[in-house]
Amino acid sequence: MRAAAQRMSDIPTLLLYLIPLAIVLGVYFFRRARTQAQNVEQLYEAIEAGLTEPASLHPVIDPNRCIGSSACVAACPESAIGVINGKAQLVNPSVCIGHGACAASCPLEAITLVFGTERRGVDIPYVKPNFETNVPGIFIAGELGGMGLIRKAVEQGRQAITTIKGVAGSGAEFDAIIVGAGPAGLAAGLGAIQHKLKYLVVEQEDSLGGTVYHYPRNKIAMTAPVKLPLVGNVKFDEVTKETLLEFWQGVVRKTGLKIRFNERMEGIERSNRGFVVKTARGAYNARAVLLATGRRGTPRKLGVPGEEQPKVVYRLVDAEQYRGRRVLVVGGGDSAIEAAIALSEQPGTKVTLSYRGDAFGRIKPKNRERLDTAAGRKNPQVILGSTVERIGATEVGLVQGQRKLSVLNDAVIVCAGGVLPFDFLKKIGIEFETKHGTA
Repeated sequence: MRAAAQRMSDIPTLLLYLIPLAIVLGVYFFRRARTQAQNVEQLYEAIEAGLTEPASLHPVIDPNRCIGSSACVAACPESAIGVINGKAQLVNPSVCIGHGACAASCPLEAITLVFGTERRGVDIPYVKPNFETNVPGIFIAGELGGMGLIRKAVEQGRQAITTIKGVAGSGAEFDAIIVGAGPAGLAAGLGAIQHKLKYLVVEQEDSLGGTVYHYPRNKIAMTAPVKLPLVGNVKFDEVTKETLLEFWQGVVRKTGLKIRFNERMEGIERSNRGFVVKTARGAYNARAVLLATGRRGTPRKLGVPGEEQPKVVYRLVDAEQYRGRRVLVVGGGDSAIEAAIALSEQPGTKVTLSYRGDAFGRIKPKNRERLDTAAGRKNPQVILGSTVERIGATEVGLVQGQRKLSVLNDAVIVCAGGVLPFDFLKKIGIEFETKHGTA
């Protein structure tokens, strides 16, 4: 009897521990189920929209090694990964830009970073371990070679310029011409100063940063420390686009790195002293050339009268600068939709969205919903099946079927993608490899 009474008296104490534990477990499993449902919905949306192919470098997750720790989910700045049925999956492939933070965070090394998929191959220029192509004297580093990770691009630029230091030759105007002022090009330029090389950095944009320069505002840009020549270890873990660009600009001022902006490379030819690099401003002779241009390519232009005007640009940097203006956005992809919506949210801004197709195809479902909502307010005004015929000082001429339209206009933003430099590279003899889900 006494033992039974003792057991009965222990029950309240036991409940005192079990009830909070049950509550904690209940909350955990509820949140887990809710998160999984959201991940499944996101995956189905991507499948329905046909956005199942990553752009370039992306993770492949081994389900036999994955334990569903969610470390990769927390590390991914793009929210491209989710956990379904206890295993990590790429639930939003189209937003993955190859940060690589997921692979670094996985406790069991269940993630491999690869290029391309079984269905869609990705062409990658052939480069040797020292980053020289099959054309002696021409080197490739960074995203153009398939490596979108900032820390890896920096390291490749640093190593490539070290190799270039030993390239034989004499009499050239420059030891190295570096094309592109993104992470790889910046590191290479700093390395050229460190090795006391005669160098030239040319960049087609009006500022440094490469792909990072085109990131949306406040986007996370780097997720691992890097080592820069002349600077040393840079211990950024996660940093916004603006902070990183400001840091790089400070490095340029401090080191005296010389960059020629708004100068697009137009050709490379062999010479008896190495290579002649032709740009929009001139021609330069160098012993070696390092291509660090990234994979964005040159903005695709419309090829219409008036396009040379200053009011025509090929990306939206800050929607607020267009407040109260009449803006035409040209394009039918996610970048065009997002630009049009951001502009329409500015007070007094009147936006027109022109797209040559009869419907918006492969765009993210959320962008489609946001556009439908905004279009319901008639801002932006969407004109499908239309093309730009001419760009005037205060208006733009559009053609829609048999109709010609005139739209009052203060600015034009063309979001028609870029022309990748692959044909140019092949023309100068650089060979390519097609990757189908391989590293």
